[in-house]
Amino acid sequence: MYKRVLLKLSGEALSGKEKIFDPEVLSCLANELKEIYDEGVELAIVVGGGNFIRGKFAEELNMDRVQVDNMGMLATVINALAVQNALEKAGVPTRVQTAIEMNKIAEPYIQRRAIRHLEKKRVVIFGAGTGSPFFSTDTTAALRASEIKAEVILMAKNGVDGVYSADPKYHPEAEKYDHLTYMEIIEKGLTVMDTTAISMCMDNNIDLIVFNMNDMKNIKRVVHGEKIGTVVNKEEK
Repeated sequence: MYKRVLLKLSGEALSGKEKIFDPEVLSCLANELKEIYDEGVELAIVVGGGNFIRGKFAEELNMDRVQVDNMGMLATVINALAVQNALEKAGVPTRVQTAIEMNKIAEPYIQRRAIRHLEKKRVVIFGAGTGSPFFSTDTTAALRASEIKAEVILMAKNGVDGVYSADPKYHPEAEKYDHLTYMEIIEKGLTVMDTTAISMCMDNNIDLIVFNMNDMKNIKRVVHGEKIGTVVNKEEK
């Protein structure tokens, strides 16, 4: 269904019980992405850093928000390298590009070079967020998807199978949505992405699909157009 997609992975999705990385999760993820790659889908990835540090820790640790965000951006680079290693072990050529220059370990982010890698059938993994504090990796996903002209952002959630009216962990009666518009997300105050990311997706007409990645097969199902999770776009249902 889609030719060029951007997959947004949370850092927590790569971790296991009491482990920063779960080798089995990384291996399963790489094998699933290889199947998509082998079908000719052009794939870019933005990975978070929540298995190391999250923005909310700024207050808990009594640290400056800018410092915590800088630490978080470095954490995403570590995760990007872990995903790269897993993919290349599965036989998928990759490139890591970072918004903060780290020439010894990755390429600097250059939009045209990223697109060229995709055209050359390489998976591009974006690290270091936007390169600036106060922006989430959700915003990074929306920004990079816009820049590389991706058709859709696949937001792979850890243990959540879509968008709900409230947190289903604490509110069993919460309603799950099959379809939403970006304006509905803003009006209902749903915490799918931050408002900067939502506005960017809406302005650039990029679809968003939120789904559960605990079943790795869901990534391929979503790419094939199966109705899984919640679809968000500009159009009314």
